[in-house]
Amino acid sequence: MYPNLYFFMKQVFGVEPFGFTKYLNTFGILVAIAFFVAAYVLKKEFERKEKLNLLQPVEESIIVGKPASLIDLIINFIFGFLVGYKILGIFFHSSDGNPQEYIFSSQGSFFGGISLAILFTSMRYFEKKKQALSKPESRKIKVWPHERVGDITVYAAIFGFIGAKIFDNLENWDRFIADPIGNLLSPSGLTFYGGLILASIYLLWYTRTKKINTRQFIDAVAPALMIAYAVGRMGCHFAGDGDWGIFNSAYKVNENNQIVEAGSWEFHQVLMDNQVYAQSLVAEYGDLDKVPHASFKGLSFLPNWFWAYNYPHNVNEQGIPIKGCDGQYCYQLSPPVFPTTLYEIIAGFILFLILWGLRKKLAAPGQLFGLYLMMNGVERFFVEKIRVNSTYDIFGFHPTQAEIISTILFAIGVWVWIDAVKQHNLKTV
Repeated sequence: MYPNLYFFMKQVFGVEPFGFTKYLNTFGILVAIAFFVAAYVLKKEFERKEKLNLLQPVEESIIVGKPASLIDLIINFIFGFLVGYKILGIFFHSSDGNPQEYIFSSQGSFFGGISLAILFTSMRYFEKKKQALSKPESRKIKVWPHERVGDITVYAAIFGFIGAKIFDNLENWDRFIADPIGNLLSPSGLTFYGGLILASIYLLWYTRTKKINTRQFIDAVAPALMIAYAVGRMGCHFAGDGDWGIFNSAYKVNENNQIVEAGSWEFHQVLMDNQVYAQSLVAEYGDLDKVPHASFKGLSFLPNWFWAYNYPHNVNEQGIPIKGCDGQYCYQLSPPVFPTTLYEIIAGFILFLILWGLRKKLAAPGQLFGLYLMMNGVERFFVEKIRVNSTYDIFGFHPTQAEIISTILFAIGVWVWIDAVKQHNLKTV
């Protein structure tokens, strides 16, 4: 596992990286890449639909030639200071500390903050001065949907993060009550469906105000959402952020930290051999006999880690200590667990290819998005069967939050598909 860029460079290339690479978290890097990839896919789909005259531009009035306003300069100053205070502060901060603690602390470089604040403010001032006219004037311009992809991506990131945080804390209410501030400010603990729901609500409102056809928009965004999910899950997997499955008792971790097959009786023995870890599991589940696990020996032509993985150096620092490892991120899971993030990465890319291949063949606007909701719901519902998640007690049933939401999304997807076909048939009669 690679909790940050430092671990990645050291383990893959065998070099001693610069200390600041410890602050570049793997999860954050891959989530950022996911947004860029999604933005690229969405832009391509918008441009294709524009050429087919399925999406049209909107005329807007803008004021050109105005100098930079005081509010504009203040915002750039504050933004520049915050970026410089933290980013440049990394080079002066001790790399032996915890990167997350540093990012969310008051530590930083005052000189770096002031320097970037002045730089950002000056750039904005001279940029506006260069464009200034003796008399500012109003102009009409046409804005195409593909030109709004940048705004859509930023809003998706903001509301997606907020929604993911809210739903994660609702799903883990006991943990949130124990430390509300810590859980709200923690960089970990994000629920995909929470981000999807809140970001979708806002973006539907935003695109409606910009007169972008709703059905064409949701069809265009479907492949982008799926590819973003696949790449984002890569962040979860390679960082080892806790989104793994239940224990696979058919395997164990040997003395060389390799995944090997285990006997049916060894699961509880392995747990009891690690008393500290066993106590944490007892505190969570009440008894070792209640620890969720399943015994499944996979196909032999695939490596054992495909069916059971120990997530060494995981960013959550869960499990037992790794022999010979000192410092931060020196834990691994034992017994190993089902690598559900790996399965979701594979499923995400396959489903993206299906959506991408069908986007030109489904004639009814909204049909592709309905299919996305159904496929997403089915994929997540079944992977929940071997995932570690909190459950609810509803009339004797014990579904997870993701199972409930995925079922609802599947039902909405069926309705969207049927309604899309119905509306399309009415228009073509």
